Amino acid sequence: MKLDELLRRARAWRDEDPDPHTRAELDGLLTPAGDDGVPDVTALRDRFHTRLAFGTAGLRGEMGAGPNRMNRAVVQRATAGLAAYLADQGRSGEPVIVGHDARHNSAAFAADAAAVLAGAGHPVRLVDRPAPTPLVAFGVRWLGCCAGVQVTASHNPRADNGYKVYLGDGAQIIPPADAEIEARIAAVGPLASIPMAAADDPAITRVGDELIADYVAGVLDAARPASPAPHDLTIVYTPLHGVAAEVVTQVFDRAGYPPLQVVAAQVAPDPDFPTAPKPNPEEPGALDLALELAVAQGADLVLANDPDGDRLAVAVPTGGAPAGGAGGWRVLSGDEIGVLLADWLLDQSTGADRLVVTTIVSSSMLGRLAAARGIESAETLTGFKWIVRPGFARPDLRFVFGYEEALGSCVGTLVHDKDGISAALAFAEMVAAEKARGRSVDDRLDDLGRALGVHATAQRSIALTGGLDGLAVVDRLAAAPPSTLAGRAVAEVEDLRLGNRLPPTDGIVLRGEGVRLIVRPSGTEPKLKLYAEAVVPVGPDDELQPARQQATATTWQILAEGVAAVTDDG
Repeated sequence: MKLDELLRRARAWRDEDPDPHTRAELDGLLTPAGDDGVPDVTALRDRFHTRLAFGTAGLRGEMGAGPNRMNRAVVQRATAGLAAYLADQGRSGEPVIVGHDARHNSAAFAADAAAVLAGAGHPVRLVDRPAPTPLVAFGVRWLGCCAGVQVTASHNPRADNGYKVYLGDGAQIIPPADAEIEARIAAVGPLASIPMAAADDPAITRVGDELIADYVAGVLDAARPASPAPHDLTIVYTPLHGVAAEVVTQVFDRAGYPPLQVVAAQVAPDPDFPTAPKPNPEEPGALDLALELAVAQGADLVLANDPDGDRLAVAVPTGGAPAGGAGGWRVLSGDEIGVLLADWLLDQSTGADRLVVTTIVSSSMLGRLAAARGIESAETLTGFKWIVRPGFARPDLRFVFGYEEALGSCVGTLVHDKDGISAALAFAEMVAAEKARGRSVDDRLDDLGRALGVHATAQRSIALTGGLDGLAVVDRLAAAPPSTLAGRAVAEVEDLRLGNRLPPTDGIVLRGEGVRLIVRPSGTEPKLKLYAEAVVPVGPDDELQPARQQATATTWQILAEGVAAVTDDG
């Protein structure tokens, strides 16, 4: 883009920007800072060379001025595009729920979304406080809405924000809806042409206490067994400076648990995330304060949600202090949490008409568990926009549970998205039941390992720098895959681009006896992602620790070989 065109676009955007803060930001960038009389061209190009694209997760990016940032102008345009899409689908005049987390600007973005939707003729149910994402996803169907908008950047760093869209089924959008909404956003004219209702317009009504109460009741129905064990657990909980604590506290109080031991420094919503600058419970160190409190309290369990409450992390006490533990505590992997919850929830019902779902990059243990139970299982592409779909496609089956290895779980059909709150209660119920039997979470994992084999998973990301091209890597691996993984013959190569059993996506799956490697470009970052799995069979009386060590070592060997194959351009 030539300098004259860049400056013209920046000035035009500034002149219609509804936010004085981002207008001032652009004024500063447009004002020559040096003796050469030239504005900050580098910063302007970064903001105007493209715009945030609306995809299957809606919008997400750094906050700031311009079309390539999250700001009020971008939110207003996105909402006008969404309203146009809903009108074209024949959903004009139907209610839409709008919620937001506690990040900087989230309340203002939600208010703008509500004003645009009401201006387009939609009754708006605006959540009256910072709210967890699962509550808004629940509200779509509970309140009979045709769509939902949640302003959140989930577990991203504090500089980011986002805009997540659900349609009337309460699930995240998938193609072609994302592209169709994106096309309507691109067609939106000047901001002044977008009708916007006043904040006190009667079409915008606030929802809060009653919606939360209904959701809490639904969580209890979905995640509590018919005959709960005694709830004499000491549970440490952290919302990581997010918005889930109010609802989680109500859930556990209603379920009859002693008061949660909440990490005091992290209980209040704080958009600056002062004790967790990377507020992702998968990040090393994110749970350190919770683990310290657990040791001090002699706790039975640590539960953690990410800032918008849709993911669940878990730590459990152990006999020692293994790698990744602290003072005799161990943080479970997403696959361990997922398979444990699936096993527990399947214990609470019967019948061959049950369905469990996970993704292709998660552990294959869930499929083996389903086969052993005589029920149906399905694999999908990564992301909950896909995980809930097998339940829609098979109405003859009861969707019991779905999970992804990135700490996302979905208990039943209360919410058609990941829900870290119902998953937290279900996990606590399992721990209570095991404690009542004089057992631990590790005992249950041992049972699963003996019955289904020891499964180990690991992953690695490689930055696409130095000319490394993700699509070219997939091309090369499809044409000339490695013949072995960790010394075992590669028996199957699945090119995910062909869409033979799943929607087409960029990626390759290599499988051998007890080994698997998946290579795919990230959908959100300039990275290649590698996922390894190794399975080691064990007998009913075998020691599990040697098998675990072998499986773990094999996964890291697979990853090392995968990295070598990915980075070898010759």
